[in-house]
Amino acid sequence: MSTWTIDPMHSEIQFKAKHMVISTVTGSFLEFSGKMEKVSDDKTNFEDSTISFEAKVDSIDTGVEQRDEHLRSNDFFEAEKYPTITFKSTSFKKNGSDDSYNMEGDLTIKGITKPISLKVEYGGTAVDMYGQTKIGFELNGKVNRQEFGLVWSATTEEGAVIVSDDIRLVAELQLVKQD
Repeated sequence: MSTWTIDPMHSEIQFKAKHMVISTVTGSFLEFSGKMEKVSDDKTNFEDSTISFEAKVDSIDTGVEQRDEHLRSNDFFEAEKYPTITFKSTSFKKNGSDDSYNMEGDLTIKGITKPISLKVEYGGTAVDMYGQTKIGFELNGKVNRQEFGLVWSATTEEGAVIVSDDIRLVAELQLVKQD
């Protein structure tokens, strides 16, 4: 078995929400950690792997401090009561091509755990200038924020929803082999 840890300097975890149905606001979590445990030595097949990560809610960053504070508040994430968001994969299966996978797992936000599906693209394996073996993945998915207790809602006078219920998840991950 080999263990790989997320390199936070070369990774990002983001979410995207529609604002008033006309534009997209992107946010990131600046503090996160995670790992992948891989059973086999096959360098191009990750179906026997499990992936887990944790993001600190206080590290949320949308580029607008007032919005970030609102997201940390009881209207959304309740950061003081629920300081982390976690994910643990339950399956990681190839999806046709060599570089495409479907990952199922349990996402926990505000103490509520729900199964989610993510599309995963394997970006490749490389050895950096320090001799560390690294792999890259891009993950994409979608969740309904209401299902995780993020229920704040408002509409404009014309009836446009301020924040969409469907939230896109995007992660660019680079992992470093530890064994």
